[in-house]
Amino acid sequence: MTSAIMTDLDGLPLLAALSHTHRAALAGIAKREDYNPGTRLFEQGTPANLCWIVLKGCVVIDSDAPDHGRMAVQSIGPGELLGWSWLLPPYRWHFGATVVSPTTAVVIDASELRKLADADPALGYRLALILIDALLNRLQATRTRLLDLHGHPESH
Repeated sequence: MTSAIMTDLDGLPLLAALSHTHRAALAGIAKREDYNPGTRLFEQGTPANLCWIVLKGCVVIDSDAPDHGRMAVQSIGPGELLGWSWLLPPYRWHFGATVVSPTTAVVIDASELRKLADADPALGYRLALILIDALLNRLQATRTRLLDLHGHPESH
């Protein structure tokens, strides 16, 4: 199965900055999983011990809002990283996530990933850049969504 995961990882623009050796190290701690719509991947506040790279399908990130219940925050699709709460203590999810269409993902053991990054600073640095880029993209998408929901201040 590692060779199939290697093929998946080699084809992802998200991981293009990693060497083949680093992608092989990731493949060694990863598995490929399929999920049905409605599958809850994680809950806000629970331990963050995995991360996903979506290969196909869609996952919605959500947040618990007082008096409103669970509210969708953003959709994650093919080629995108899901979850980075595993990177910093206390390793707890800040959001929740639910699969909304048939989804296939590479699932990486976060504890093992932290060990790899600690043991190989070059890998750790490259992973940090990938995560920062994903975070910036997520923040920009959130900003755009807020502007769509609340209008542009300069137009008021």
